[in-house]
Amino acid sequence: MRIDGFNNEMQVMMLEAGNTKPAATGQAVGADFKDLLNNAINNVNSLAKTSSDLQTRFDRGDENVSLSDVMIARNKSSVAFEATIQVRNKLVESYKELMNMPV
Repeated sequence: MRIDGFNNEMQVMMLEAGNTKPAATGQAVGADFKDLLNNAINNVNSLAKTSSDLQTRFDRGDENVSLSDVMIARNKSSVAFEATIQVRNKLVESYKELMNMPV
C-alpha cells in the first residue's frame, strides 16, 4: 500500500465531482448526488474490507504483507470513515436548518 495511491484516488474523486454537468431540473442533479454519495460509501466500505483482509493475512503470518501495509490500510480506512461521518453530520445539520426555516 502506498500513500500515492490514496492521493490519486482523492484526485480522481475530485475530478469526478467537478465534471458534473448542470441540469435543467433538480431530478438529474439529485441522481448525480445520490450516485456520488453511494460511490463514496462503497469506497469507504472497500477500504475497511481491505484493511481487515490485510490484518487477517498479517496475523496468519503471510510473508507478502508487512506491518506497514496493515497500518497504512488501517489509517486510510479510519480517515475515510471519519470523513464520511463528518459529511453525514453536515448533511443532518443542513437538513435540520432547512426544516426550521419559516415558509
